[in-house]
Amino acid sequence: MKKEKELLKQVDDVCKTEAMKNPQIPQVQRKYKDTVFRLLFKDRERALSLYNGVNGTDYKDVALLRYNILENAIFMNVHNDISFVIANQIQLYEHQSTVPANMPLRDLFYIADILQKTVADKTIYDSKPLMIPNPDFVVFYNGRDKTGERMELKLSDNFLIPTDSPKLELKVTVLNINKGMNEQLKEKCPDLKQYMHYVDKVRKYSKEMELRDAVIKAVDECIREDILKDFLMKQKAEVVKMSIYEFDEEREMRLIRESEREIGEQRMKTLYKLLLSDNRIDDLKKATEDDIYCSALCKEYSI
Repeated sequence: MKKEKELLKQVDDVCKTEAMKNPQIPQVQRKYKDTVFRLLFKDRERALSLYNGVNGTDYKDVALLRYNILENAIFMNVHNDISFVIANQIQLYEHQSTVPANMPLRDLFYIADILQKTVADKTIYDSKPLMIPNPDFVVFYNGRDKTGERMELKLSDNFLIPTDSPKLELKVTVLNINKGMNEQLKEKCPDLKQYMHYVDKVRKYSKEMELRDAVIKAVDECIREDILKDFLMKQKAEVVKMSIYEFDEEREMRLIRESEREIGEQRMKTLYKLLLSDNRIDDLKKATEDDIYCSALCKEYSI
């Protein structure tokens, strides 16, 4: 908590400095946990371009796109990045820098909230089927953990009892937008491509200097190179503020995952040694195949 307060003070100081340098830039009013991706694609033309890129369509009329507003979020200050309706389809887009294992569950909450609003003035007890827009769930992933170009996450993967025929299912498409991945999509949506250029610059410079300096350098360089130029000039203070928080959070999460991985590996080594010493070979084999059984063994040995 102390570290977060210090970070937010640092972010505010940076933004005040930027505001003094650029009086025309409006003061930031958004929440700290908003993101550059969300801010960028809240623009209708950019959102439509992103939709066209994902779906291979060529819609040009932004009036066809209507944003959804989620007011009943119950997921601890976590909000859907972009949600809109177009061509009788509900699109829920998320940007993630970590592999989003729980995204199907989160999207289940999101779509339930949206559908409840969609049918608010209708009765669901009518004998006539109540038609609803087709939902589509997409995550744009740009984390450092290596993944394939495209993957699918399913709600049923989170079920305690595995089943081949779940009664409830929700599928999320994860698109890797790192360099060399889904380049065709990025060519169809120039703003997404340029966004990744900006992200890559921040990551590059953050290895050489303090994060706040890396962010400011990346923003200024992008403006000079005509990368998201208009967006960054208009939203500079806000982008700087969001990016410092966002990339610091990404770095902290990466360090936590590395630490958890090391602890988990050490825990498994200890369990395997104990099982071998007790000649519990069958249990050892089952522990490598069944996570729940493995956890039970760890509890039994107080590991």
